[in-house]
Amino acid sequence: MTAMPVLVAPWRTPIGNAGHGLKNLTTTDIAAPVLSAVVTSLRESGCSDEVDDVVLGNCLGPGGDPARIAALRAGLGVDVPGVTVDRQCGSGLDAVMHAAMRVRSGEDQLILAGGVESASTAPWRFWPPASDETPVRYTRAPFAPDGFPDPDMGVAADDLARKLGISRERQDAYAARSHARAAATDFSHEIVPIAGLPRDERIRPNMTQQRLSRLRPSFGADGTATAGNSCGISDGAAALAVTTEARAKGLPALRVLGSAVAGSDPALPGLGPVPAIEKVLRRTGVALADVGIVEITEAFASVVLAVTDSLGIDENIVCPQGGAIAMGHPWGASGAILLVRLAARMLVDDGPEVGLAACAIGGGQGIAMIVERAW
Repeated sequence: MTAMPVLVAPWRTPIGNAGHGLKNLTTTDIAAPVLSAVVTSLRESGCSDEVDDVVLGNCLGPGGDPARIAALRAGLGVDVPGVTVDRQCGSGLDAVMHAAMRVRSGEDQLILAGGVESASTAPWRFWPPASDETPVRYTRAPFAPDGFPDPDMGVAADDLARKLGISRERQDAYAARSHARAAATDFSHEIVPIAGLPRDERIRPNMTQQRLSRLRPSFGADGTATAGNSCGISDGAAALAVTTEARAKGLPALRVLGSAVAGSDPALPGLGPVPAIEKVLRRTGVALADVGIVEITEAFASVVLAVTDSLGIDENIVCPQGGAIAMGHPWGASGAILLVRLAARMLVDDGPEVGLAACAIGGGQGIAMIVERAW
């Protein structure tokens, strides 16, 4: 027996700059308050809070299954299990996708899903030494094996802009819009304040295109990605409840119409959302013209512009209140943050009926999900 999954009770933490506002908090410290907020919302609304599982995305945490540890810290009880998934920058969205599929199957009725990242407390990792050599510290594991390109994401963003002819000026113009719109938005209704931080730490007013144009390239002298038109390294978490329409009846809810993942060229990971979006549109039968709002992880302005250009998406419906360029990009949480942002825009009077969330993923992957207002 299948059930249509819906998303309710969306919450997130403020997004902190790595090494700053949330620097002393582990993945558990950051995720637990958000899980607690979701459960509290369910209880206050009269919805069942009998949780079948907790699924969280995470990239660089300490291991040990952060989802289970955070569930225990949140007071969900020893009988509530937890599982952690890693699809790099798409991990938070992948966690919700897995939860939605399980609810759709009829096997589970309520799963808390989302993502968490604490770049500030991510452990140092080392390659094993060869013979008597000293181990070498690394900042990330490979995204692809030997024989495949495996560029760092900033280098890949520059390559993407170069290949598709996306100018520095256009990237800065998009970034200026992201900064301005985020600075003009009150996000307090979706945020669980933690560690004395009530709001997103990276957002700065007056980041004009003129000011952005003065910044030097970050990943090579001839590159176009800068600290101003790229995301920041960040800490944060987001979660929501994935349940059935019957249990959520009467609550503000987004219905999950479908989701998809896809592989793409590891040399140009920023194009990963394109085949994923195309796949989910085919699966659901939704026309791109029917999508009223698109949230894409703004890892780099060139990535967002490459996706919109490739698919013919109107830039005006993309991240209409700003995105990761202005707010930050806590890798394992960012995909779930997109859904929180969609909920904030869609679950209001006259909000868009259909929304799309998508992430580019290191190593050449993309993930996408289409949601609609449930009632």
